[in-house]
Amino acid sequence: MTKGHGRERVKQVSHDIRLVHQGNALIGECPTWNVEEQALYWVDTRDPYIHRRDARGAIRSWKMPTGMGAFAFRRKGGLVAGMQNGFAFIDLDRETVEPFHDPEPTRPLNRLNDGKCDSMGRFWCGSRDADGSNPTGSLYRLDPDLSCHRMETGIIISNAMAFSPTEPAMIYGDSTGETVWRYDFDAARGTIANRTVFHDTRHLPWRVDGANFDTEGYYWGALVYDWSIGRFAPDGRLDRLIRLPTRFPTMCCFGGPDLDVLYVTTASYFLDDKGRQDQPWAGAVLSIHGLGVRGLPPERFAG
Repeated sequence: MTKGHGRERVKQVSHDIRLVHQGNALIGECPTWNVEEQALYWVDTRDPYIHRRDARGAIRSWKMPTGMGAFAFRRKGGLVAGMQNGFAFIDLDRETVEPFHDPEPTRPLNRLNDGKCDSMGRFWCGSRDADGSNPTGSLYRLDPDLSCHRMETGIIISNAMAFSPTEPAMIYGDSTGETVWRYDFDAARGTIANRTVFHDTRHLPWRVDGANFDTEGYYWGALVYDWSIGRFAPDGRLDRLIRLPTRFPTMCCFGGPDLDVLYVTTASYFLDDKGRQDQPWAGAVLSIHGLGVRGLPPERFAG
């Protein structure tokens, strides 16, 4: 676990940051690369749209009926999503949204937030408290047969989820609780155990928001509130820090033909008019080139 300010002995590597699309998202989230289409998808959680930038750079957007936090592609086509009122299937071609399970019917103000699929095609998605102050959230595992299982409780805002490609581990955190945990992950059984602290942010200028792994087993997290993307070693040590031109990065993913471009969503929601003027890339999608590492294609939901 990283101690102190969290920037000691951090590598500095040259890179190139570019503007991909300035859509002025309130809270951009869940950037996800579609390998078959060579297209980037992402959402705006507060102005609920799904956006796609295709291989030619063209943007298309789909309005959603409720807020949403995360989605994953399905193996059979379309999307599975964690939305304001639970899980839903989304068909962008037909422009349909089909809700099928609300895991928290007695907590109507909660909503599903961060989520990802594991290697067996299960969709893991965590919920969050509406105003970000109460530990009413949980972590759920949605299986391909659409059964839903509560795997963790007592969470304020579920975030930071990613599955390691090099060891049997899942990373998951509570950004308001200012802790990111590591769990032993049994892919065959879909179980998590032995929770330990991966990174403690209580005395740091950032919180870890959305994240992904590279092929080397290093964890890349959006360090919201601190203008940065961090790369963390398997033991939770901050290995590399990349400064951004906007204070509120929200999530990152690898994409591009060689999966060596890091795409970053950002937020403008937390800024006043002057802040937006000072940070013209707030709410934009950015890309970072020249990092010297690659990611993996996102796993797809098997249901």
